[in-house]
Amino acid sequence: MPTPPKTGPAADPAFPWPAPAKLNLLLRVVGRRTDGYHRLQTVFQFLDRCDQLRFTPRPDAAVRRNGGPAGVPEDQDLTVRAARRLQEATGCRRGVEIHLDKRLPLGGGLGGGSSDAATTLVALNRIWGLGLGVEHLAELGLGLGADVPVFVRGHAAWGEGVGEQLTPLELETPWYLVLVPAVLVSTREVFQAPELTRNSVPITITDFLAGTTTNDCEPVVRARYPEVDQALAWLSRHGAARLTGTGACVFAGYPVRSHAEAVMAALPAGWNGFVARGLNRSPLLDAMDAK
Repeated sequence: MPTPPKTGPAADPAFPWPAPAKLNLLLRVVGRRTDGYHRLQTVFQFLDRCDQLRFTPRPDAAVRRNGGPAGVPEDQDLTVRAARRLQEATGCRRGVEIHLDKRLPLGGGLGGGSSDAATTLVALNRIWGLGLGVEHLAELGLGLGADVPVFVRGHAAWGEGVGEQLTPLELETPWYLVLVPAVLVSTREVFQAPELTRNSVPITITDFLAGTTTNDCEPVVRARYPEVDQALAWLSRHGAARLTGTGACVFAGYPVRSHAEAVMAALPAGWNGFVARGLNRSPLLDAMDAK
């Protein structure tokens, strides 16, 4: 029998459920599966920069979105799809109004859509009293996107497969300066690019910890998106700049916040960015622990 819905702040419709950004500290394409998906090696770390979601119960079984990105139709929004997927998987007939305060950029490589979907699965599992375990939620999330499971699990991790085979990691937690070029990068386009390296030699976690941080997508994105190339070139003069995922966002880490903020203060006019702390534990887990 399903557990009763959570009481306390997490069940309050005004309770803000966080959907954190992630960075890919490494991204290697080591092969391609027979179904066309690429085999990857990556490292995920969260940021303390988040979208915010609120969930208001409805008297019917409908799932509706309030807010969110204007360019994404409601039926295609990952939060709506996640809620409906949870209904279908469990037979739940409760409805919900999803209020999405979108703070993470679209097409930035920060995993915002996947994070929103994961938070929706985790929050509604609690609010609706469904009692599904993390493994089941991660499996449901994988059907929505390869990055959703790491957000469901909520721990920094080494990822393999399409990114869903996860090994938790404890990493340093620097302050990151993240630049947001004014361009949307198409993940599909990058992974379909004929010039993308698809046969990188697999490495180990030890190799990563020793300093291997290659992103195989970076040369493709730099060649096709001049705005990203310019951002990487500029940031490289101020630190070890990298692309996260397929971009467009680029980042560099600093040991203290003031250093990251000083570099951000020197950004060329019209450029956008933000400073955030790297996290090994997702803020979503803290929300789950709210009393």
